[in-house]
Amino acid sequence: MRSLRTGLSLAAVAGTLALLFTAPAAHAADTPLRDLAAAKGKVIGTAVTGSKLTGTYGDLAGAQFNSLTPGNAMKWGSVEPTQGSFNWTEADQIVAFAQAHNQQVRGHTLVWHNQNPSWLTNGSWTSAQLGSLLQNHIATEVGRYKGRITAWDVVNEPFNEDGTYRSTIWYNGLGADYIANALTWAHAADPAAKLYINDYNVEGVNAKSTALYNLVKDLKARGVPIDGVGLQAHLIVGQVPATLQQNIQRFADLGVDVAVTELDVRMALPADSAKLAQQAADFKSVVAACVAVTRCAGVTVWGFADSDSWVPGTFPGYGAATPYDDNYAPKPAYYAIAEALGGTTTTPPPSGACSATYSVQSQWNTGFTGQVTVSCSGASLSSWKANWTFGAGQQITQAWNATCTQSGSSVSCANASYNGSVPDGGSVTFGFNGSWSGSNPVPTVTLG
Repeated sequence: MRSLRTGLSLAAVAGTLALLFTAPAAHAADTPLRDLAAAKGKVIGTAVTGSKLTGTYGDLAGAQFNSLTPGNAMKWGSVEPTQGSFNWTEADQIVAFAQAHNQQVRGHTLVWHNQNPSWLTNGSWTSAQLGSLLQNHIATEVGRYKGRITAWDVVNEPFNEDGTYRSTIWYNGLGADYIANALTWAHAADPAAKLYINDYNVEGVNAKSTALYNLVKDLKARGVPIDGVGLQAHLIVGQVPATLQQNIQRFADLGVDVAVTELDVRMALPADSAKLAQQAADFKSVVAACVAVTRCAGVTVWGFADSDSWVPGTFPGYGAATPYDDNYAPKPAYYAIAEALGGTTTTPPPSGACSATYSVQSQWNTGFTGQVTVSCSGASLSSWKANWTFGAGQQITQAWNATCTQSGSSVSCANASYNGSVPDGGSVTFGFNGSWSGSNPVPTVTLG
């Protein structure tokens, strides 16, 4: 619908290692979301901006998601800004990227009241002319990508909040049957593509979602090609509808698929540990509701990083709505999505909320005793694992208050059964003995 706009590391400074968010490589060891989703028979997608599909953004988009939705590149105003003059550059780029990364593409969107070219919205059209323009647009765009688009959001946001039809160029000019006609024309252009009606504030059972339900039921009865409904799910922290899964199921019971198409969960800024924890719970509950219903095809997040989110520009004072922060570090929401898809992860605390101090307690000619204290303020941990690489051939010989393993120079220390919990305002300490020769530099440690 909308425009788009690692791990924790221990950095040694004067013998002190501060837990900080660093590059997204910190969660590279986790099973990618797309693999978890595929194991559940689901799609996990993201809206993307074509020009950004390089570097870290491109790496994450390709590695973590098995479906891409063009955020803006396939909207009418983007592809035909001047009548008869087409620009497919970004749309083609996204489709090519998806094909190269074995991803589906969700086409978005063919019929909408927004982001239309001025030549269309400012024109004076008869009903016949308007219908012809719409049919030609659908035939041209769907036909161009025939066989390469898994599903199309054919009609976007047709309803008002009370369940009446939205007053748009399409409804006013063509009547309610513009929806049935658009679906029919899209099916003719690509019979294999799944065709959806997409809307917001229809996630729970309410007047608007019931209007959509009745429309789909009517279209099915009339033999109109309708394959699914899209629930956008632009949500506010703590406000996931209690009837979400029930609503998904009732649409599925009509014999259509359901997809969560534009999920984000915004919060009043600044973000803090409590808001991020609630956001994680909200993402988890939405994904879990989809997993629980066989005909829920999957979930797409509307931009995976806060730096690419439409929220701050549309809702002043709100933001931090996606699973990754501005620097592409995974937030608690990322790990919550993974857990809802059946993954097991160690969730890092919010940036700056936890720190650790590393010290050499004693040292002699062949050995040393080291100690690390992890403390939290403004967050808590339910488990922890510290990983580092020794730089001078040191070897751990014994550890306490942690289970440590070493392979070559790589060390991994996980909490013991009794000290995985680090409360807000509390700390835990683990220690070890090690051998060294020549030098004993302090390593950089990651938590993950």
